[in-house]
Amino acid sequence: MTTQRRTVAGIEMGGTKVVCALAGEPQDLRARTVIPTTTPQETLEAVAAWLDEQIAAGEGIEALGVASFGPVCLDAEDAAYGSITSTPKPGWQDTDVLGFLQERYDLPVGWDTDVNGAALAEQRWGAGQGVGSVVYLTVGTGIGGGAVLEGRPVHGLLHPEMGHILVEPHPDDDYEGRCPFHGRCAEGMASGPAFADRYGTRLELLDPDRQAEAGRLAGFYVGQVLAALVLVLAPQRIVVGGGVPHLPGMLDATREALVERLGGYIRRPEITERAGEFVVTPGLGDDAGVLGAVALGLDGLQPAGRDGR
Repeated sequence: MTTQRRTVAGIEMGGTKVVCALAGEPQDLRARTVIPTTTPQETLEAVAAWLDEQIAAGEGIEALGVASFGPVCLDAEDAAYGSITSTPKPGWQDTDVLGFLQERYDLPVGWDTDVNGAALAEQRWGAGQGVGSVVYLTVGTGIGGGAVLEGRPVHGLLHPEMGHILVEPHPDDDYEGRCPFHGRCAEGMASGPAFADRYGTRLELLDPDRQAEAGRLAGFYVGQVLAALVLVLAPQRIVVGGGVPHLPGMLDATREALVERLGGYIRRPEITERAGEFVVTPGLGDDAGVLGAVALGLDGLQPAGRDGR
């Protein structure tokens, strides 16, 4: 008996670029293209042109999956469902992404945040395989996180905004933070631009000693976030992606800060003795985001739909 190959168009919408690809599983990723994120109209028209090209080539696309930067509206009962809402990205506030696609294509569309999508892909195919609850945290230009509990992305009043958890400053760090909303939240203190503010240049241009210093400092702050997530969500694995974790020693410092922040209250050996298996790098590498969009599209093919409504 042969299994039918499914074809889903995954659309990972990032603040600087949109990655599109076709797939039904990670090994089948194809027709990948990268589109610059400019204005909403220009960007979405370029996505539609790519989709039209794939359809004209005979690709039997069964569904679309969109994993987007946010904040976005995920409440199917809300008139704003499918829109990017209060984003600071110029020109993108209140952009109806889902409406644009549904007007043009009579296909199911799975819709979620980019980090919830990445969490779903890592739980299904990557570093989170074999466990039911996974948190995915990306630390780069910004900090964002998604969570999958018992195989489903976490939604509620809104989607998780893990990068805006407030953190305590390091005793030797007098930086006030760059987040316009919270100052010293995780994103304000440990994102790539926050370190560029401190050092006056991009992380990749720092000398090795400064990179190691930045790695330790980033780990100090990200570890605090992970401790809060352990206490609230109790995930079985945490995947940390993005550019900042490539700093030397950053992940080790993160694991140390996590254990220290928990203060001995949580004594699970998975954390205290095997932190290297609990806090891990993405198993899907740079494809976690677009494969997250593919996973959302595949879920959109299920009878109950993405939201099970």
